[in-house]
Amino acid sequence: MATIDKLRKTRIKKLEAIKSAGINPYPEKTKRTHKISEALKGFSKLSRLKKQVILNGRIRSLREHGGSTFLDFEDGSAKIQAFFRKNRLGEKSYKFFLDNFDIGDFIEIRGILFKTKRGEKTIEAGDYKMLAKSLLPLPEKWHGLKDIEERYRKRYLDLIFNQEVKEKFILRTKIIKEIRAFLDKKGFLEVETPILQSIYGGAKAKPFKTHLNALNMDLYLRIATELYLKRLLVSGFEKVYEIGRLFRNEGMDREHNPEYTSLEFYWAYADYKDLMKFTEELFKNLLKKIFGKLEIVYEGKKINFKTPWQRIEFNQLIRKYTKINLEEINEKALAKKAKQLGVKLEKGVGKSEIADAIYKKFCRAKIWQPTFVIHHPLGSFPLAKELEKTPAKLANFQLVVAGWETVLGFSELNDPLEQRKRFGEQEKMFKKGFEEAQRIDKDFLEALEYGMPPTAGIGMGIDRLTALLTDSHSLREVILFPTMRSR
Repeated sequence: MATIDKLRKTRIKKLEAIKSAGINPYPEKTKRTHKISEALKGFSKLSRLKKQVILNGRIRSLREHGGSTFLDFEDGSAKIQAFFRKNRLGEKSYKFFLDNFDIGDFIEIRGILFKTKRGEKTIEAGDYKMLAKSLLPLPEKWHGLKDIEERYRKRYLDLIFNQEVKEKFILRTKIIKEIRAFLDKKGFLEVETPILQSIYGGAKAKPFKTHLNALNMDLYLRIATELYLKRLLVSGFEKVYEIGRLFRNEGMDREHNPEYTSLEFYWAYADYKDLMKFTEELFKNLLKKIFGKLEIVYEGKKINFKTPWQRIEFNQLIRKYTKINLEEINEKALAKKAKQLGVKLEKGVGKSEIADAIYKKFCRAKIWQPTFVIHHPLGSFPLAKELEKTPAKLANFQLVVAGWETVLGFSELNDPLEQRKRFGEQEKMFKKGFEEAQRIDKDFLEALEYGMPPTAGIGMGIDRLTALLTDSHSLREVILFPTMRSR
């Protein structure tokens, strides 16, 4: 059996033979009259008129039968069969093709469309041209669990062989497109904020750190877009959003990748209750545009997005599944109880972080249908406004579907003195060893002191949403090039 190295050397010899014949194996220009899908759609008319077409694509299979050869080739739109005949191309041209073209090469074929005796739509080649000579052979098999890591490392091969994977990424693009169209229609302005930031903020997360030589200063890759978007609310914009990459230097699992895509939007003069209704409307619009219905299947179970969705308090969930009453237990006792339950806690965490760790282990996975988990304990989200009647709870929600936290929204804290206090509490946790604590952003606090209107905001994980809507178990299935450990 020939090794990959031997096959590569053989193809390089063919490459040299093509060059020796005075042919550029990687030409600057090519011609194409139709995409393959267009040729197939207009096949009846084109074949009846015997109109010459020029198609381009990658050779996927070759079948030689004496003085003729059949091959399948495809472009980004479809696949078609081609027929090469010695007495049509001439013996020299036909032999040159057989000697130097391989599966994986990109080819231009000029010819007439016809149907074979078996009724297969085919182009008979009157002429052909090499567009790009491949030096490595495509794998014969590219599927199955044993190849899963290799699929992620070599996504370009994964996309060639797995149409289902390709369809997921096409759907991902449609999801983003429809979200953007919905927000634009609702009067939101799309903006861009810095990826490199002098102080990271807007979430509890450990950042990636880098250094800017030109100014001799340390910078961080953003962990959220929140604080810069809120500055725009201070400036007078009332509806803003950004879809972009975020970076968090944390653990990796089916729900987390160090870099991921997020949507954040902020809406002046709205509150978290307005946001819940808006989120229901957004999802309803998205699902109808993409699927034409409000029901999907995820990992074999049906999910119905018919509104209104269930709302349940965070404390109620904890009590339901663990019998713990968060309103009656102090931080020290809660930490002890968490350890008894086998919940791993990070160094320096406070009561809200302990409660969240318990929730994630015992409650979240049990939520399957779209559910708003509301009113997290004060401290859970330092940028969220507390409820006026019950200040120990936040005016917030998390949308959980099939165990995925897909959306986080809340009424934004716009009291600059309270925000300064909250940052101070986070800073104390950071000094105790909680690396994900939020840091003090003095410039943001100053902006807040100029006044920010009552505002509600949302953060949505595009990767998680896509995983849910494409029935994918892991984020790696819906991120084109997920972060991988080096070999």
